[in-house]
Amino acid sequence: MSATFHATLVFEREIAAAPKAVFAAFADPAARAQWGTPSDTAVIIYDDADFREGGLDHFRCGPKTSPNIHGVTQYLDIVPDRRVISSETLVVDGRRLCVSLTTLEVTPDGSKTRFKNTTQLASFIGEDMVKGFTTGTNASLDGLVRYFQK
Repeated sequence: MSATFHATLVFEREIAAAPKAVFAAFADPAARAQWGTPSDTAVIIYDDADFREGGLDHFRCGPKTSPNIHGVTQYLDIVPDRRVISSETLVVDGRRLCVSLTTLEVTPDGSKTRFKNTTQLASFIGEDMVKGFTTGTNASLDGLVRYFQK
């Protein structure tokens, strides 16, 4: 059994939309699957989505040809148009990859929104999970920014 690798990751974006619209794009699983996919070769499929405090999302993600990473998100705290706190577990082939606690903050900034994602990650497969999580989250948040540039 390998050691647990811990990391605190902070991602910030300025989004050209009002906080209400940004929050709605996160709350809607269809919109989230659209902007949240980190590349053209990847996919996010929500098998169940229940965006409410105590609610669970069950999803699969990974390459379009084989979305073999299974995830469960539990929503712990939701303040509409302001904040979401959730926990998440990622598993592949029955092996737990990581668990995380994430706080999303949506803050008005004139006609734009400051979006901040702070994730505390516990990786069970080493530092590579942290690197992959960082790359994927950055790509997803860049997708959120582009979502509002249409």
